[in-house]
Parts: sequence; structure tokens; C-alpha cells
Amino acid sequence: MNAERSADREAVGAAAIALLARRDFARAELHAKLCSKGFDDAAAEEAIAALAARGVIDDRRFAENYVNWHAQRGQGPIRIAAELRRHGVPDALVDAALAGGPDWRALASRARRAKFGGLPPASWTDKARQARFLQYRGFSSDHIRAATGTELDTD
Repeated sequence: MNAERSADREAVGAAAIALLARRDFARAELHAKLCSKGFDDAAAEEAIAALAARGVIDDRRFAENYVNWHAQRGQGPIRIAAELRRHGVPDALVDAALAGGPDWRALASRARRAKFGGLPPASWTDKARQARFLQYRGFSSDHIRAATGTELDTD
């Protein structure tokens, strides 16, 4: 890409809008994407600031939508938080979005029932398998205990 185009405000803005037309981005993620396409760092930051001022890009909205979408898919708060941080969302916004999310214990129970059925685990082996599944999905140990049941009949 030539030097003129890489710093051209209109070209950077058009590229940013084209990317945002496909899906929502966090500011840091959009900045990295624009720079990877050969646009100047300062020009990309300026274009993103202009879009943010117009309300086109908003990290808070991105985080809330991301939490809602992935929670509906049965993912837990630990996994969602890690993904949001990977997208460059600030920790304060990640925490706020997760706090406004669903009831994580109920979601863990629903995910467990969808995968393993309505009956509680019958053995320690079943409980461990279900706990590993929920852990992979991104639920904390408290959520997992609530979903699998803290008491296990050994009879």
C-alpha cells in the first residue's frame, strides 16, 4: 500500500466502516485489523476516535453483546472474559459486562442438563466428567459445584 493511501483519512475511515459492516469490533481489535491492512497507526487511531465520537464503535456495547451472545451459547464467564481481553476490551468493561450478564449458576446447570440430561451425576466419575465439561465451557468451581451438586450419594 502506498504511503499516501496509508495515511488518507477517507481510505482508513472507509476500510473501518467496511469491517464494521460485517461485524462489531472492539477498538483495539479494529485498530490492529486496520494496521494489518497497511494503514498508518496514527491514521487508524484517528479514524477509530471519529467513529467512537459518532457512536459507531463502542467497547461497552461490544462487551455487552459479546457476553449475551456467548452466554446464550452456554459459555461461562471465565471463558468469555478471556476472549474479551483477547479482543482488547479494558478490564473494567469486561467486569461490568459480566456483572450485567445472566445468572451464571443457572446457566451452568442448563448447560450440564443439555449435555448430560436432567439427572444428577450418579458417580464420582460422572461428576468429574461433567465438571471437566463445565470447566472447559468457562464456568468457575462455584458454578460447577452448583450445577453438579455438592452432595453425592455413595450408595
